[in-house]
Amino acid sequence: MEMQASAPTPPPSHGGEAPTKKGLVSTLMEATLRSSSFKEDSYFVSSLKDSEKKALEEFKCRLHKSDHFSNAAPDSKAPHVSMWGIPLLGGDERADVLLLKFLRARDFRVQDALVMLEKCLDWRKEFNADGVVDEDLGFKELEGVVAYMHSYDREGHPVCYNAYGLFKDKQMYEKIFGDDEKLKKFLRWRVQVLEKGINLLHFKPGGVNSMIQITDLKNMPKRELRVASNHILSLFQDNYPEMVARKIFINVPWYFSMIYSMFSPFLTQRTKSKFVIARENNVAETLYKFIRPENIPIQYGGLSRAEDVQSGPAKPASEFSIKGGEKVNLEIEGIEGDATIVWDLVVGGWDLDYSAEFIPTAERSYTIAVEKSRKMVYGDAPIHNCFIANEQGKLVLSIDNTNSRRKKVAAYRYVVRKSSSILV
Repeated sequence: MEMQASAPTPPPSHGGEAPTKKGLVSTLMEATLRSSSFKEDSYFVSSLKDSEKKALEEFKCRLHKSDHFSNAAPDSKAPHVSMWGIPLLGGDERADVLLLKFLRARDFRVQDALVMLEKCLDWRKEFNADGVVDEDLGFKELEGVVAYMHSYDREGHPVCYNAYGLFKDKQMYEKIFGDDEKLKKFLRWRVQVLEKGINLLHFKPGGVNSMIQITDLKNMPKRELRVASNHILSLFQDNYPEMVARKIFINVPWYFSMIYSMFSPFLTQRTKSKFVIARENNVAETLYKFIRPENIPIQYGGLSRAEDVQSGPAKPASEFSIKGGEKVNLEIEGIEGDATIVWDLVVGGWDLDYSAEFIPTAERSYTIAVEKSRKMVYGDAPIHNCFIANEQGKLVLSIDNTNSRRKKVAAYRYVVRKSSSILV
């Protein structure tokens, strides 16, 4: 017997301790709530406005006349200048997706889009961006910690996580950013991570043509990383237009307004419209809105461990919410004797009591305390446990939120198998 995931629970409202004085962070969070999602382009040419179709055709005509293309293959009717293996001229529908990204980034001003594309081609050649994915840049200690791809969102976008709290350590900061050469090498590694994510995109009309970026601001040394952050931001905006469908900031500190004001002049209005803001106490609540819990790393209130990504699609979880002052009992029924039950449980933010017990079906049998009641606090890892049942009965997982007034999101999954066939 294996659980089937229930339909996603709508994200709860953001109640709780609102600050008496509204700052930039609160305003941005409210804006996030007002707009349920960013509307991503479909990239179907047929869905474009007449003016946008005209701009696309004009863009193609100017590309044919561009020195970058006319000098690339003089004997060819369709010069083989390409990006990510996609010829930009010659009728490939994937090329339309790429060209529309540059046009959209410049509000369909053809000349501006052409200049942007030409500069991007020059940069990719100089940087050798096509070969960076296969390079060993020697940042093993940063992999899976500072910047990494991890699973997909609910709509199939690959998700890239960024967390720079590691550089709060002065020694680590000096090791990575101590001089210009080290900074250049780090930027190359960061581009490598991005290129790996782009290789997961479809570049087809109606397909998955962008990714989700999640940036964890916890312990981020804002002053020290200013130079590196500006380089990364400028490099990505200039050379990777419309590659991000949504930018989610989590563990946002009170001083986020200072960080935002530092970056704001470099950001387009369209980029700003993709922002989602989450304070420390509602990280899971925010991420569940966009990503299923089994695909969210455990440190952010999900059920996914790094090793899980290597073993195929994640086992689906059921989502539910726990109101403030409420106690929820999850019952796994129909358990036969000589069966092993394996379960995972996580509550966004925890700060509640948890216990598990097995209740036999037979009247004269005793209830078994599988896990004694204990306080689960913010930062605790998800529950992952198993129990071997020697007789028929049910397993009851108790989540007690009676001492809190805050609603919490949660998820669980389980498998019940004969003990001889279970692998934990």
